[in-house]
Amino acid sequence: MRGDTVLVARGLRKAFATSAGELVVLDGLDLELKRGEMAAVVGPSGAGKSTLLYLLAGLDRPTAGEVEYDGERLDTMSADELARHRNQRIGFVWQLANLLPEFTARENVQLPLLVRGESRERAGQEAERWLGEVGLAERADHLAGELSGGEQQRAALARALVTGPQVLFADEPTGNLDAATSDRILELLMSLHRTHALTSIWATHNLELAGRCNRVWRLERGRLAAGRLAT
Repeated sequence: MRGDTVLVARGLRKAFATSAGELVVLDGLDLELKRGEMAAVVGPSGAGKSTLLYLLAGLDRPTAGEVEYDGERLDTMSADELARHRNQRIGFVWQLANLLPEFTARENVQLPLLVRGESRERAGQEAERWLGEVGLAERADHLAGELSGGEQQRAALARALVTGPQVLFADEPTGNLDAATSDRILELLMSLHRTHALTSIWATHNLELAGRCNRVWRLERGRLAAGRLAT
C-alpha cells in the first residue's frame, strides 16, 4: 500500500443465502481511497451501496476478499481488534442520526471517547468542541429527542468526528431530510472536509453531492465502474 493510500479493497464479494438461492450483492470489486479524498458511491436503490460501506468500515465481514487500512487487513482481525478499529479509525454517519434520545447531545457525542477509555472530562471537552464545530454549542445540554432532524444529523456528524477518524463514512446522510436542511448539512460537511483535511466516502443518490467529490464510483450489478477524478 502506497503512503498516500489509506484504504484498499481487493476482490470484495458479499453474498446472502435466500430461499431462491444465493444473492450476490457485491461481486469481486476493488477500490482504493487516498488521504484527503472525498469519494462518492452512486447507483440505483438496492445496488449494494450501504453493504459496501459496511464492509469497508468493518461493520460487516465480506464473503470473500479483503479490506486493508495502512497495511492491516480487517479480515484477519479478531472481534475485539475489529471493535477497536471501528472506534479508533472510522467515523460513520447514517441516513438516520441514531442518537440515544434519553441522552443529551453532549452525552451522545462524547460516548465513543468514553468507550475508548478517555476521561469523562476530556470526552466532555472534545464533545463540546465538535458540537461547536457543527453549530450546536447552545444545544449541548438538550436531549437528543428535543433536537430537530437537521440538528440530530449535525450531532451525529460531531459524534462521528470526535474520535479523529482516518476515514469518515456517510450512508445517505441527507436522505431523510428536507431539501433546505439537506443543503445546510451538505455545506457543513464540505466545510469540515476542507478545514480538517478529512478523508471520506459517501453512498448517495444525490448527484449534486457526488459532483462535488474528488472521486465518483458507480455501483451496478455488484461491480464498480472505473472511478473518475473531478476536474
